[in-house]
Amino acid sequence: MDVLIKPFNDDFFSVNFPGKFNEVLLNAVRNVPDRRWNNEQKIWLIPNSEAAKQALLENLYETGEFSDKAAGSENVYISEKQKEEHEKLQNEIKSLSEALQAKHYSIRTIESYSFWIKDFLRTYHADFESLGQKEINEFLTNLAVKDHVSASTQNQALAALLFYFRNVRHKDTDNFKEVIHAKHKRRVPVVLTKEEVASVIAHLEGIKKLAVELLYGTGMRLNEVLALRILDLDFDRNEITVRFGKGGKDRRVMLPKSLIPKLKEHIKEVKIIHDKDLADGWGAVQLRDGMGKRSEQMAKEFRWQWLFPQKNRWINEKTGQQGRHHIDESILQKAVKSAVREAGIIKNASCHTFRHSFATHLLESGYDLRTVQELLGHSDVRTTMIYTHVLNRGAKEIVSPLDGILGGTDGEF
Repeated sequence: MDVLIKPFNDDFFSVNFPGKFNEVLLNAVRNVPDRRWNNEQKIWLIPNSEAAKQALLENLYETGEFSDKAAGSENVYISEKQKEEHEKLQNEIKSLSEALQAKHYSIRTIESYSFWIKDFLRTYHADFESLGQKEINEFLTNLAVKDHVSASTQNQALAALLFYFRNVRHKDTDNFKEVIHAKHKRRVPVVLTKEEVASVIAHLEGIKKLAVELLYGTGMRLNEVLALRILDLDFDRNEITVRFGKGGKDRRVMLPKSLIPKLKEHIKEVKIIHDKDLADGWGAVQLRDGMGKRSEQMAKEFRWQWLFPQKNRWINEKTGQQGRHHIDESILQKAVKSAVREAGIIKNASCHTFRHSFATHLLESGYDLRTVQELLGHSDVRTTMIYTHVLNRGAKEIVSPLDGILGGTDGEF
């Protein structure tokens, strides 16, 4: 297995696969922060920093495809010291993951917190016991100043760090009085009109169109739509069960009646795909932890299959095992961005915009705030109240004093 690592310029070095490669190796490169794809030369570009180099080497080592040599280049090796550091880091992440699982945090939160702690520990090559408030503030400052992350991303990293120090390092974080908390900027959400929603949807096809119709028709988040399984749809009650939503909470949303024929036809197509997978000796999907002893048998049952499965089966090159996950978020995100451009809409719309539009349009139709809060899965009604700022009876219904002076309206102001 060959991986060619070469200098590219002062800011990046390149990674290339000159021969046969697999998805495992590709993901080792994809999982390096701030990596870029150079489409002209068909190479990956990795930031020329110690943290990025270490991340790449560790990711390659984790694939199990290499022993002492980390790449096809004879000048690139994983030293014994690097192996020790890697194992030490892995033990920390394992302890973090176990602590998060014990407190029933969601899979996405576990993945997110693990990412931040890996990044933090790679940045500071020191004894983990010596790390504390000073390093936390330096790390968070670099995120804001150098990486230009948003306030919410910075606070997510802080939450991960505080959890790690409290539950893995067993330090009293109450003593961390001076840690940086980013101040959120309150922004009015981007909302599409009903006509704009229809126009964007008209520029989509197939399962991408169906998925976006569900985004707008239910107000679900993107990851919630993609994580739907066949059993989550109840056609008799016209309901969809959203399992393990944000905060690990389940909720129910309406099943748009206009989508029922499309969804039933789509499920028939998913059944054909699943039957083919079973015939080929596969057909099992990943189930959530805690499903019990029957999970292996249940994983092949049709009711547990993803509503939006991948087009192709993934293959584990080492074990030969095959399976399907749901389609990747990026596929739908790119499709929506393209559809927005084709529809001639200049708003900065994304997949999440359909959730904002869903909430706003319900409030415009007269539904009460509490109902919308329940459908969106907000813990606090104040989060839902942001949509009251973009209702029809908001700013655009107020007559400007200037119109009264220049004769722009017949009414008084």
